[in-house]
Amino acid sequence: MTLTSRTEILGAPEDRFEEILTPEALRFLTRLHDAFAGRRDGLLAERVRRAAELAATGTLDFLPETRAVREDPTWRVAGAGPGLADRRVEITGPPERRMTVNALNSGARVWLADFEDATSPTWHNLVSGQLNLLDAVERRIDDTTPEGRRYRIGDTPATIVVRPRGWHLDEAHLLVDGRPAIGALVDFGLYLFHCGQRQIDRGHGPYFYLPKLENHLEARLWNDVFTFAQAELGLPHGTIRATVLIETITAAFEMDEILYELREHAAGMNAGRWDYLFSLIKNFAGRGPRFVLPDRSSLTMTQPFLRAYTDLLVRTCHRRGAHAIGGMAAAIPSRDPDANEAALAKVRLDKEREAGDGFDGSWVAHPGLVATCRTAFDAVLGDRPNQLDQTREDVEVTAADLLAVHRLTVGLPSEQGLRSNVAVALRYLTAWLGGSGAVAVFGLMEDVATAEISRCQIWQWQHHCTRLTGGSLVTPDLVRRLVDRERSALLAEGADPALVDDAVRILEETALGADLPAFLTTEAYARHLVRTAAPAL
Repeated sequence: MTLTSRTEILGAPEDRFEEILTPEALRFLTRLHDAFAGRRDGLLAERVRRAAELAATGTLDFLPETRAVREDPTWRVAGAGPGLADRRVEITGPPERRMTVNALNSGARVWLADFEDATSPTWHNLVSGQLNLLDAVERRIDDTTPEGRRYRIGDTPATIVVRPRGWHLDEAHLLVDGRPAIGALVDFGLYLFHCGQRQIDRGHGPYFYLPKLENHLEARLWNDVFTFAQAELGLPHGTIRATVLIETITAAFEMDEILYELREHAAGMNAGRWDYLFSLIKNFAGRGPRFVLPDRSSLTMTQPFLRAYTDLLVRTCHRRGAHAIGGMAAAIPSRDPDANEAALAKVRLDKEREAGDGFDGSWVAHPGLVATCRTAFDAVLGDRPNQLDQTREDVEVTAADLLAVHRLTVGLPSEQGLRSNVAVALRYLTAWLGGSGAVAVFGLMEDVATAEISRCQIWQWQHHCTRLTGGSLVTPDLVRRLVDRERSALLAEGADPALVDDAVRILEETALGADLPAFLTTEAYARHLVRTAAPAL
């Protein structure tokens, strides 16, 4: 279906999609692509070049050419917009209808409506997610369960912050001049077009989380997108607020620079722990045993190289007037009282550590964790909305500290860790192919980030023939045996055989090949999730 002279919709139409995919909204998306698609493509090419450089050298350092930005103590960011001053608890999840209601009513101060890692990017999920956000802003959303129980948004809902897809992802169901649209611009543009002024009228604003940035030039691109889009739609300059996820190893070396580029729109930064580990492994996976990490379950944020990353994030943010937001608590409350108490105790310790380290808030993946997170931050913040006054002048982090994976306080990977990586990756991929992006696996809410770190660890361990704690060597044959075992378990549980087999192929291609692909989702999306509408007869 062609709605403008330059845009073509290949995705199947559904009820009310025309409210989002209006000719005016599509023309706005076209203007965004005209202005920024070329720069985005160039930055993706630079990612490839830099990844090859890191693989060859195995080193990273702070940029000498931006030293003046880091050392200038005078500049500050715009900071929190209305409704973002207090972020002590943020809940994350896909913008599905029931999740929208539950998240807004959860008691969290912020809801991260996630079009990225927690959303399987089917056409239905993406457009219906925009509809749900529009309905939420208009306070006309509700949800009725099959049992007849009705949920509505309460009087004090969480502030909405939207996470669009990363720069690397396309939207193949929507063509601009015959080319797949840029997923980030589609998610950002549709939300801003429909909800930007509405959010301002309600006393908040259009707020965004920016994922997968790898350097300050990618942040500059986003800032220019914001400036252009506000002018196009007649929104006051600086109305948009952005929080950047520092979830790549290269971005950790450019925190000041990223905030500087976004300073007229920046609200804060977040410690995206699992994607950060994924990025570290991905960039240095081929560099030998020095960068081989043990089981991901043992990689807590108390590990020295991870503590250096979070301490630097807090110090950088507070020095510039930006919020520092902690990492995800992914536990799902259990009906087993003992298991539930053990899980909540881990969450409580993690959030108490973050609050004590100076973070202004943190993430949870389930409404049942909101109270635990809030209690930890209430104990430190009291009635204050944040702790920007904690500038952490005691922190001094070097490049060597950020890369010091050899200082681990745990030992070799284990066979249980390998089995867990195979199981999590395969189960998540099966669900993702079926349209679910936030998936409960073994008591944790998993998303793309955990699937990515799982398959990267598998690749790294088998590539270096790593010895496990029990003495076994990780080989492709061992991995395939574990994959076969998990496949049988999934089929016995009633999983769709076609989805399981596709998940097996994706995992083996991205975890056992000669090279380590940058992302498992790009090719999997193109081959398995792109569904175009049949032409009318």
